[in-house]
Amino acid sequence: MAADTLKSTTGAGGGAAAVRRLLLDNGALTALIVLVVAMSALSGDFLTTDNLLNVGVQAAVTAILAFGVTFVIVSAGIDLSVGSVAALSATVLAWSATSHGVPVVLAVVLAAATGIAAGLVNGFLIAYGKLPPFIATLAMLSVARGLSLVISEGSPIAFPDSVSHLGDTLGGWLPVPVLVMVVMGLIAAFVLGRTYIGRSMYAIGGNEEAARLSGLRVRKQKLAIYALSGVFAAAAGVVLASRLSSAQPQAADGYELDAIAAVVIGGASLAGGTGKASGTLIGALILAVLRNGLNLLSVSAFWQQVVIGVVIALAVLLDTVRRKAGATPVTTGAGGGKGRQAATYGLAAVVTVAVVGATSFLHDGSSSTSNPKVGLALSTLNNPFFVQIQSGARAEAKRLGVDLTVTDAQNDASQQANQLQNFTSSGYDSIIVNPVDSDAAGPAVRAAGKARIPVVAVDRGVNKATTDTLVASDNVAGGELAARTVAEKLGGTGRIVILQGQAGTSAARERAEGFAKGLKAFPGIRVLAQQPADFDRTKGLDVMSNLLQAHPDVQGVIAANDEMALGAVKALGSKAGKSVQVVGFDGTPDGLTAVENGTLYASVAQQPSQLGRIAVDNALKAFQGKKVAETVKVPVKVVTKENVAGFKG
Repeated sequence: MAADTLKSTTGAGGGAAAVRRLLLDNGALTALIVLVVAMSALSGDFLTTDNLLNVGVQAAVTAILAFGVTFVIVSAGIDLSVGSVAALSATVLAWSATSHGVPVVLAVVLAAATGIAAGLVNGFLIAYGKLPPFIATLAMLSVARGLSLVISEGSPIAFPDSVSHLGDTLGGWLPVPVLVMVVMGLIAAFVLGRTYIGRSMYAIGGNEEAARLSGLRVRKQKLAIYALSGVFAAAAGVVLASRLSSAQPQAADGYELDAIAAVVIGGASLAGGTGKASGTLIGALILAVLRNGLNLLSVSAFWQQVVIGVVIALAVLLDTVRRKAGATPVTTGAGGGKGRQAATYGLAAVVTVAVVGATSFLHDGSSSTSNPKVGLALSTLNNPFFVQIQSGARAEAKRLGVDLTVTDAQNDASQQANQLQNFTSSGYDSIIVNPVDSDAAGPAVRAAGKARIPVVAVDRGVNKATTDTLVASDNVAGGELAARTVAEKLGGTGRIVILQGQAGTSAARERAEGFAKGLKAFPGIRVLAQQPADFDRTKGLDVMSNLLQAHPDVQGVIAANDEMALGAVKALGSKAGKSVQVVGFDGTPDGLTAVENGTLYASVAQQPSQLGRIAVDNALKAFQGKKVAETVKVPVKVVTKENVAGFKG
């Protein structure tokens, strides 16, 4: 009776258990289907050919990085250096091919060799130096990024045209980055499922000591595993630089976290022993769909970070639940497992198409808004200057009856390229771009031009692309004004330090050029030191505190923005405004308050709110076919305690 009862109970719950097991074994795929269906229902712009290709392009770099990280995580390791190694490899390629005349084919080999070398160093430190993977790869993260900045001297390097075609399309519609992603994914799947080193990864990740006792040369295998991760990172760096037509020394910053997230979301366990290339691809697509869909829905970039963090946490939680429930390990199995996997993917595709087709009717016949749609792609909203640009733009958009969507690239040129592509594929009437980097924005702006969408550049121009107008202050002229202001205050003689902006950004380069030009007229001014503080107040405080130890006799400070200037004021304490004169740049509210209080001698104000207002006005005129000036210059103004009361940004 007991046996019969048990059998009956098991049979009764068999169907529910099978569904539960299917969902646990394919959690990432289920999540991707739900996301695609949800985004299709919420946004009529999501389910278009152009936008879906955008999703593929935007997933490509993360996916390629993640394929390499999959090898490491399967073997119970971690690699935090892949983003920096990607940037270094691309920089080596561009530097050797353009600055030193190395044949492009050899330059590509050097880029791959750079990735392999970085991976081998990681592997050696971990396998033979006995360093924890977290520490070894964290050190490489810093070393690789530093070398990238040293080689490039902090400035982007133009990419060779023959390699830049990797960022183009085949036949005018199929993006090459997507093809590269598929090829690298197939290579990763082959390595994991069909090679000796792939089986070694699972063995090491499952039980390293057992693998060693069974005769596996664990240390040599780890060298090979991290070298593989390095070469995949190099490939991702080349693809990323090709999309941006330039090697950016700060490119792929933070991408290592996205790569690890993609692997974990795809079903791999951080404890090692499980994971597969197809799951990693699904994880990368989930991140790309999330970002793309949230952009289309005009969700704040800050909230996007919250959503992605929640998704990662849920993925790890699902992995824990799956292992406790005894779900099938996510490995490359043999036998009937592959047939069942193919059937699952096929069923998922059918279900997705059916549900998405049904939800598409929600948008059929829906009347679009009569207001013009304008997209504003800002380099960052983590800076008061750009917040003021946004504020001025929103006020003008409201006055003119314009639907304005604002995105925040968080100083990531690749992320901004994605946002511009989303504006283009969604058919926006006009686009305003404040480039993270003038060269990197070029390809996306050219694509908007091909789609006959007017583009207005604000604050910074776009290189190798045509914009309808540029609304900007002159950063070089502003830099000269700042230098002259502090020099005249010191009577033409004195000792100063310069706090530079973020290396690789056009604003930092142009303002530094202006500082140098302005100081040429004052040979009695001696520059004691020039150090970057990345446009950040905290870094300005730290850098200035350090410089004071070496140069306690400093008499003046020029900062490339008000945030760094305010950090310097904090470091100087009672000296600020008395024995040391500090000049900032931008005319932000906090900066003007410091000018009014006398701790900041002056700020070269750009009137950012005015920049935003004029940009929206010109974007609307360009959409309406009205004539706009090629360049609209908003004058900069030196604001001191004498005139700060009457100044309006």
